[in-house]
Amino acid sequence: MKLPRPIRQVMQHMHPLRNFVSQSRLALFAFTLIVFGMALGGLESVVEPGVADFSDVVELPLPTRRMIASESERALTPGESVTSEPVEDWLTVTVREGQSLDTIFREQGYGPGLLHEVIALNEDTARLTRIKPGEAFEFQEDTDGSLSRMRYALDESRYLLVDRLPNGLSAYTRERQLSTMMFEAKGVIDSSLFMAGKKAGLSDAMVMKLANIFGWDIDFVLDIRGGDRFFMLYEKIYRDGEYLRDGEVLAATFVNQGEKFQAVRFEADNGPQYYAPDGRHMRKAFLRAPLNFSYISSNFNPKRFHPILRRVKAHNGIDYRAPQGTPVYAAGDGRVIRSGYDQYNGHHVFLQHANSIVTKYLHFTNRTVKNGERVKQGQVIGYVGATGLAEAPHLHYEFVVNGAHRNPRTVSLPAVKPLEAQHLVSFRQHAAPYLNQLGRLESASMYASRE
Repeated sequence: MKLPRPIRQVMQHMHPLRNFVSQSRLALFAFTLIVFGMALGGLESVVEPGVADFSDVVELPLPTRRMIASESERALTPGESVTSEPVEDWLTVTVREGQSLDTIFREQGYGPGLLHEVIALNEDTARLTRIKPGEAFEFQEDTDGSLSRMRYALDESRYLLVDRLPNGLSAYTRERQLSTMMFEAKGVIDSSLFMAGKKAGLSDAMVMKLANIFGWDIDFVLDIRGGDRFFMLYEKIYRDGEYLRDGEVLAATFVNQGEKFQAVRFEADNGPQYYAPDGRHMRKAFLRAPLNFSYISSNFNPKRFHPILRRVKAHNGIDYRAPQGTPVYAAGDGRVIRSGYDQYNGHHVFLQHANSIVTKYLHFTNRTVKNGERVKQGQVIGYVGATGLAEAPHLHYEFVVNGAHRNPRTVSLPAVKPLEAQHLVSFRQHAAPYLNQLGRLESASMYASRE
């Protein structure tokens, strides 16, 4: 006998819920921003509620698919809204550890015959035998307690629906409504970029995206100073009228030690990338530092006194201290010309790049590339260790140009090829309203600081 639905709901909620929702962890660089941010301060929200010129913001000729709101208001642009579907009465069942769809159906009072009928409908329903903890199934019932509809999220933008029609069950997919709003934020750094971003209402991931955009020009461990500022326009994604996740940084300004850097997201032949207002690529041909490090334990110094050999020996690179096992990335595209081990360098990798540039990476705990292998910028080539002549886990990194060692911290890094002429006009038209809005934010900030 099938129990009434209210009783089944009570019995269902008596099962302990053990949903394991995985959370993304930031790279070690996030900890770097927290612990070793070199500058001190706070920040304020971009547009406070009731600011008289907020209507000027929404009148900008920004892309029509986006809506603008201030981070402090967290509201839609006047006259616009995030639409949502009519509210429907669904019974939601969240998958527990070790639970199968068969168990879920039995708990709802549905027999195995119904489950087999559902699974046999199409390829999408056949995959329901491989469900995971934390996923959810939603049910609607007829007045007699039989299944009327079932809904399951295939991904963040699609539902799988099973409907009972007069001629039997039918399964189909339906798009979920996704909409985008554009938010603005600004901050003045006092303690670290990370803390300033948090005070602006930015998520950890969004702070990391901001840092990554300007990471080729600014060292966010060593270059940040009190009074540095940022202004940014970024997306938030809503699904069925409810906040889902952050989107992308659309445009940003960062003022570091009085020098202004700006970037606008634009899609050309190579996909979405960030460009300076003149069309130069924000990405450089080489990473300034090939890992997320804690601090520099030894700088480039041709006359350094070696702590182990106890004599003056040129230190032709930089020692980046980081926890053992921290991934080390190829600083640029190139070819492995040496991947080996010796008593001095420990596990080490040398890369040959264009323009007679060689980069060297020493003291790995282990290597992930072989001699002759081609590597791409950002590819993991090994992990921080203390092999060879090393007192503690760190990466010794060298930058060699035409056989001469250069300071990796100060050497001029080659730029990536800028936008081609056929894209430059479109980019400037695309960038103009974003740069205009960033200018308004900066002007408003300067005016507020004089009051």
